[in-house]
Amino acid sequence: MVTPEAKRRVVGFWRAGHSISERRACRLLNLCRASCRYRRRPDRNVQLRSRLRVLAEQRRRFGYRRLQVLLEREGVAVNHKRVRRLYREEGLSLRQRRGRRRYRGVRVVPARPVRVNQRWSMDFMSDALADGRRFRVLNVVDDFSREHLAAEPGRSLTGRHVVAVLDRVARQRGYPEAIVSDNGPEFCSRVVDAWAHQHGVQLRFIRPGKPVENAYVESLNGRCRDECLNEHLFVSIDEARLELERWRLDYNGTRPHSSLGNLTPEEFAQQHRVSHPVSPELVRLSVA
Repeated sequence: MVTPEAKRRVVGFWRAGHSISERRACRLLNLCRASCRYRRRPDRNVQLRSRLRVLAEQRRRFGYRRLQVLLEREGVAVNHKRVRRLYREEGLSLRQRRGRRRYRGVRVVPARPVRVNQRWSMDFMSDALADGRRFRVLNVVDDFSREHLAAEPGRSLTGRHVVAVLDRVARQRGYPEAIVSDNGPEFCSRVVDAWAHQHGVQLRFIRPGKPVENAYVESLNGRCRDECLNEHLFVSIDEARLELERWRLDYNGTRPHSSLGNLTPEEFAQQHRVSHPVSPELVRLSVA
């Protein structure tokens, strides 16, 4: 593609060599005079480019749509098409991580929750420290508000650890009506079963080999691995616990969710609590 600067140089060469006007030189070269007289305007998006690069560096796994939401929260009124263009020009496009193809069978879609604490989901993730030692992470999520309730790492997490984490979360927000999990030995243990019976919590186990039936926490696991575990190298469990907690708070209070209308889980839960207040008696019974 010939740039306007190159066109101007060619026209200037013809005018100097043949002593002709600009109009005649453009006619002979079949060029538009407007393109020869074009002067590049100064970039009006310098500050926007700079802020977009800063946000993309802080949120390296965010695409342009989620970055635009963060810009709007800062008071920057910008069209999504401009953000996409600048995002591509700055070379910030995400590298897609391809997964292996899987068999697409009939999916079982569970009933969607309609209130906070109606249903939680929990699952384990696996990762490794810098020295190669493996550790696991217990994730707990509220299926309605998408709030990340707990991210507990450990070398050996048993049913007693699961109960301790659930009690810690329940002291802050009350006990759920049901919890969805896979058939792992920690979730099927007598300790967890006794805890659920004591607090009136229904345990729902998905079918073996059907993680789609636990889609809410599986989606959270993917975001946690992509934006936290894959972005850091942990030296110890304590360091992993601090970084996971930092990411959990950011996930709940800052990260926009497209499934929630680009609200954060905390904002979505607060709106629901305002429009559907919970009676004090129910709160008292849930934490008793």
